[in-house]
Amino acid sequence: MSAEKNLYEALRWLRTGKDDLEAAIVLRKNSKFPHACFHAQQAGEKALKAVWYYADADPWGHSIRKLIEDLEGVDMSLYDQVKSLLRAGTVLDRFYIPTRYPNGLPELTPAEAYQDEDAEQCILQATEILAAVKSILAGNDGDIAK
Repeated sequence: MSAEKNLYEALRWLRTGKDDLEAAIVLRKNSKFPHACFHAQQAGEKALKAVWYYADADPWGHSIRKLIEDLEGVDMSLYDQVKSLLRAGTVLDRFYIPTRYPNGLPELTPAEAYQDEDAEQCILQATEILAAVKSILAGNDGDIAK
């Protein structure tokens, strides 16, 4: 794809990640903590995939940490800009499966296991990732602040 099309696709993924983050915030406010955690993870994942599309590469998988690590082999400059997000990605990855399935946790349902502080932490980590990705893409299109 052309650089313009790559940026366009990256922005679509970033906007979708932003929507997921907004959903996480609403879910937290309504005490749906496991769902808030999951949507925050999705926000981070989609933001990282935006970086991959920007690099004209096809992301694979759902692990934010792996998406960051594997970017090293795709575009070293972009990797250098996101490697500081490894901790945030690792935190969010822990909320991908057990927030949705009762067999992801021994003897508990997700609603019993996850609390407000979990949702708060996930939202903070996702916010950090989205801000970093937005900054990367803004360096190439000053009008993405919407």
